[in-house]
Amino acid sequence: MSLLSSPMLLGFEEIERLIDRVGKGASDGYPPYNIERIAKDGERGELLRITLAVAGFTRDQLEITVEDNQLTIRGKQQEDKSREYLYRGIAARQFQRTFVLADGIEIKSADLNNGLLSIDLIRHEPERLVRRIEIGERNSGA
Repeated sequence: MSLLSSPMLLGFEEIERLIDRVGKGASDGYPPYNIERIAKDGERGELLRITLAVAGFTRDQLEITVEDNQLTIRGKQQEDKSREYLYRGIAARQFQRTFVLADGIEIKSADLNNGLLSIDLIRHEPERLVRRIEIGERNSGA
């Protein structure tokens, strides 16, 4: 029995699945990241920016995908077999970081600069829709 299984909350099964995905997507904390809100500018929706510290990764080693409202960032580095290390403190590693996006959020752009990968998202303001429902009359003797 979950919190969202109340009979007053109808159709929230997708939210339960999202919460489950977020829990499973927790990782070891690498790479570190920031999420910031950028001030609104005129008519456009709210801007958000996710910044990941991906020092040592090139554009070719990074992949950003969105599937089913889930933003996934993957980094893959290959071992350079031609190098002989006397000491190795910087490991070639792989990572995957996921973020679950709400409806209405879309990716605007992504940039890699000085070891920081910035992904800009825009959240469009939803339209407020009020609809009047007419009450009909049912014949019980049909």
